[in-house]
Amino acid sequence: MERGPGAKFLADCQRNMKANGWCNLSGFIHDDALVLLNSEANELLPSADVLHVKRNIYQGAIDPSLPEDDIRRKEVTHIAVQLADDQIPADTKLKQLYRSDILTEFVRRVQMKDQLYRCADEFQALNIVALHPGSRHAWHYDTTECTVTLLLQAAEVGGEFTFLPNSRTDDTENRMAVDNLLAGDVSQAQTFARGAGTFTLFRGGYSLHGVTQVEGNRPRISAILTYDEQPDRVIDDEINIRIYGKRVESILARRKA
Repeated sequence: MERGPGAKFLADCQRNMKANGWCNLSGFIHDDALVLLNSEANELLPSADVLHVKRNIYQGAIDPSLPEDDIRRKEVTHIAVQLADDQIPADTKLKQLYRSDILTEFVRRVQMKDQLYRCADEFQALNIVALHPGSRHAWHYDTTECTVTLLLQAAEVGGEFTFLPNSRTDDTENRMAVDNLLAGDVSQAQTFARGAGTFTLFRGGYSLHGVTQVEGNRPRISAILTYDEQPDRVIDDEINIRIYGKRVESILARRKA
């Protein structure tokens, strides 16, 4: 049984994760540290690639058994300015935060996992993503069970994280709710407030979700921290090429040559 000053806080996080599929911690990063982390991200982003990623909501190949006009077959283009892990220097405070054993252990405990490791993939482990005004994240499921994000800079208007809670399990999917959402009915969708400095754990592999269009004069910037229950987990080259595009395709091709 957990004891000490943080025991109730941890128990609250675990309870929210179990009941709702998410844990949203406003003010997780102190203001002075947030200024530093956000400055690092803004200094690095001019060197980032603008990614144009075509995907369906499952982020994979289209199921040919679905009818031609099925909305789940539709591919959308996701546009974001994105830095992969290999583009984020090891001496940045953000990379040091991600590599913190204390933070990894906290994430493990909130998820109530027997073991949890930082992702070993050279591209996917830690990412910085900027959605500029006019951009959004289309509806999708994540390829991992739990997504961990830190919002470094909020949009002036819009850029709200929105989701359909527990819309699928390992075996089934609430097709009616998913179809309604894809058709524009957001009555069953939920959202929660996320100011800069908010740390969020979210079971994105099981809840269809997206980010509404960013408006105003500044981008929405977030860090994505990837963890896995298996040590040394890396992602298939095909998936990394689909996500990160020509730069990673060239790196992998040179390596094979």
